[in-house]
Amino acid sequence: MKNKSPGTPPAAAAAPDQTDAQRHRAVRLRDRRADGTFVYSVRTTGVYCRPSCPSRPARPENISFHATPAEAAQAGFRPCRRCRPDQAAPSHAAVITQACRRLGEDGEPPRLGDLAKAAGLSASHFQRLFKAATGVTPKAYAIAQRAGRVRQRLRTSGTVTAAIYDAGFNSNGRFYAATDQILGMTPQRFRAGGAGLTIRYVLGRCSLGTLLAATTPVGWCAIALGDDRASLVADLRREFPAATLLEDPGARTGEFRQIIARVEQPGLGGELPLDIRGTAFQLRVWQRLRAIPPGETRSYAELARELGQPTATRAVAGACAANRLAVAIPCHRVVRSDGTLAGYRWGAGRKAALLRTEKAQGATVPGMTPPKISNP
Repeated sequence: MKNKSPGTPPAAAAAPDQTDAQRHRAVRLRDRRADGTFVYSVRTTGVYCRPSCPSRPARPENISFHATPAEAAQAGFRPCRRCRPDQAAPSHAAVITQACRRLGEDGEPPRLGDLAKAAGLSASHFQRLFKAATGVTPKAYAIAQRAGRVRQRLRTSGTVTAAIYDAGFNSNGRFYAATDQILGMTPQRFRAGGAGLTIRYVLGRCSLGTLLAATTPVGWCAIALGDDRASLVADLRREFPAATLLEDPGARTGEFRQIIARVEQPGLGGELPLDIRGTAFQLRVWQRLRAIPPGETRSYAELARELGQPTATRAVAGACAANRLAVAIPCHRVVRSDGTLAGYRWGAGRKAALLRTEKAQGATVPGMTPPKISNP
């Protein structure tokens, strides 16, 4: 096929390092990687586009290629209003940043199709890019943003209803349908700082100092390591300022011994009931952490790859930092790519000590498998 544009000599029609067949394939696949290497014009519409343009594909015989937008304009074509080939192509980072901004606004979050359309991408392609960049789907991101707004409004608004509407929900029904995902408890209880919730906690000594383990009727909701009892109890109080906290040395005695065992003899711990909530991505990360045998480590990048999201390294690190259950969810087994220790909310020294103990004791007990994490 001769490839000429009206008024444009063939020598100026395209970048020399690509064949027409390669360009046609890039246009057919809407390949964003080809953006910036050429533009194509369509004789029947009089417009020119970037290769990734989401418009309906033109017939190959109506397409001509140009090395630059200026050449296409010189040939008498005008820029497409959908893909804006005369403007700098937005990077994936810019597209995701804009989508995050929209998802964080008050009101009903935009639908996936609307976000994808604004980015000039298919819904499936946009979702893949968003999840690779943030570690979660657009829907999960929107839920997390709403959760933050609801928590803030419940602390400051005059009534629960006012808080719901201030956070962007246009009806009480929509909010209450998503309450479990957003708060993990009723808004009245959250507003009251956990009022009506009884948490029993146990304090004990281990080789790493003082250990506090707190439990609800569902399971263990916090396991913390520290230097003294008072600071650990104060931290728990900050998490549940209006809950009833009871020190109960006899609470789940056998399970508390298992928690101590996970510090002293990591391969001997059995299953523990946990009362924990997180995003879908956090739960996936925490489940993966429990599959790492004592004595072994993974880097944040390795975990991201194992989860099938190789670009989600920062999201993995964030999930590790959000863990409130020391040793039960062994985030201490995650290190930097160069093998050095990263942060640990209970102190880098304790992280190093846990890894040394596990390394010295070797493999896990045969037949033990990590229990599955699920939202209670």
